[in-house]
Amino acid sequence: MSGHSALIALLAARSAKRGQFTLASGKQSTFYIDARLTTMSPEGLSTIGPLALTALRQTEWRVDAIGGLTLGADPIAYAISYASANSDQPLRAFTVRKEPKAHGTGKLIEGPFWQGDHVAVIEDVITTGGSAIRAIDAVRAAGGVVAGVLALVDREEGGRQTIEKAGVPVVALVTASQILNALPI
Repeated sequence: MSGHSALIALLAARSAKRGQFTLASGKQSTFYIDARLTTMSPEGLSTIGPLALTALRQTEWRVDAIGGLTLGADPIAYAISYASANSDQPLRAFTVRKEPKAHGTGKLIEGPFWQGDHVAVIEDVITTGGSAIRAIDAVRAAGGVVAGVLALVDREEGGRQTIEKAGVPVVALVTASQILNALPI
């Protein structure tokens, strides 16, 4: 099974559920994806890291670092960073807090992120695009240059278009319809 097929199978088996759900965006849905059940597992990390690194390398983005809004982006960014460790272009991973730290330096971005870095913002599941936009804004405010957004899953509900209308390209490893097609009826 290819890395892409394995990822779809993992997400369908572990992360996708049918039912009635309220999403983080406030929208109602009959389909829920808890990506963390996949992204925080050994099989998920070892599948996502190389697959996402390959997807990034196929873009023209040329990034120094990767990260996004905690908590969803964290394991994905770490898996990509780890997969890049022995490459000619290792990528540093960072985390964007939801609120600035209330003590110490009061940072909003944690980890080895430097002003002037070209970054790919990581997102676990794009629905409205709001989380990615928050991370993009935080990176830009800290002096970073956002090359694009790499998402694990695009729910295909307009979020990708919202991000692209803001002038940021999006690459998604998997779409919700691919996961739905892999679910038993």
